[in-house]
Amino acid sequence: MRIAQLANFVGPTSGGMKVVIEALGQGYVDAGHTRIFVAPGERDLITETEAGIIVQVRAPKLTDQYRMIFQPWRVLDVLDRFRPTTIEVSDKWTLSPAAGWAAKRSVGSVLFSHERLSDMLAMFVRSQFGVEAIVGGLNRRLAKNFDAVVVTSRFAEEEFDNTGASLALVPLGVDLATFHPSKGARQDDGVLKLCYVGRLSHEKSPQLAVATAVELHRRGHRVRLDLYGTGPDQAELEAIAGNAPVFFHGFVAGRDRVARRIAEHDVSLSVCPAETFGLAVLEALACGTPVVTANRGGASELVDATSGEWGDPNPLSLADAVERLMPRLGPELRAAARARAERYPWQRTIDAMLDLHAQLADEVPYRKLKGFARKPKGVL
Repeated sequence: MRIAQLANFVGPTSGGMKVVIEALGQGYVDAGHTRIFVAPGERDLITETEAGIIVQVRAPKLTDQYRMIFQPWRVLDVLDRFRPTTIEVSDKWTLSPAAGWAAKRSVGSVLFSHERLSDMLAMFVRSQFGVEAIVGGLNRRLAKNFDAVVVTSRFAEEEFDNTGASLALVPLGVDLATFHPSKGARQDDGVLKLCYVGRLSHEKSPQLAVATAVELHRRGHRVRLDLYGTGPDQAELEAIAGNAPVFFHGFVAGRDRVARRIAEHDVSLSVCPAETFGLAVLEALACGTPVVTANRGGASELVDATSGEWGDPNPLSLADAVERLMPRLGPELRAAARARAERYPWQRTIDAMLDLHAQLADEVPYRKLKGFARKPKGVL
């Protein structure tokens, strides 16, 4: 197969979505398939690598960290050049016209849903007013245009209720070798060491993590919170922290270095109630670090009673959850956290996605798709 992955919002300091795309892409190549990855860049550039063909499409910066392709026809030209058998689109905005390109050529199309738009937009505008109607219309259009929509959790699946989408539930995975309890050594100095790993932007709810640490500090616990990541909300987070022991370390390059940071901590705070999956949760659990998360969202589906705790998405409830976890800290809890993560190897995710691509690559040329005539076998 020739699988084209399309994405916006991937850059040098990107987080979860970039990890997913790279892990899947490498898995496709390792399985003997051709991988074409198309993403925005500073200039047009095609590079052949061991991880496949990397195509950068010149695009302007949307923020200091991210670029966005505003001219989808330029991506469609790339697809015409490389003629994939299926496409996998990790963008619900300017790259969604690729579904129409695929339909006209009887090429299978997959939308990989990395976020729940209703929650993300509500958190950006800090209001629910009008969001559901806008997102509902967009999701119905996406469901109609793409052959399959991949969701990573039951929480993510809910957004596509009543849209007619052909849904495939494919949980993500974790690099169990890189993220391992042996990567970090804890110091038993009587301080409860909390960490947050992720973008410092309100759609990821770092405010909840900082406010939870502040509340624990107010209650008299000896704690410290280390935040690893960058983003536009750092000044706001520093103001929330006040004089509490909260430390900002910026972006950490290299997955091994990230794993060492996580493994050195007692508890990971992955508390975003709008997360559709929560790679940071799996990475913490794989390091043997138990997780406190919100009781709403995809991340809550990854944590069980043996590997962490849940709370309502507010600082008081999440601080209560940390306090419930504190008496259980120790080797048994760390082993249980690791065992929970071991249920999610990347290979299972890769195999599920390859099965989906193979089904579409085989079926689409034979069936009448979105009103277009069938094509003979072997014709793209």
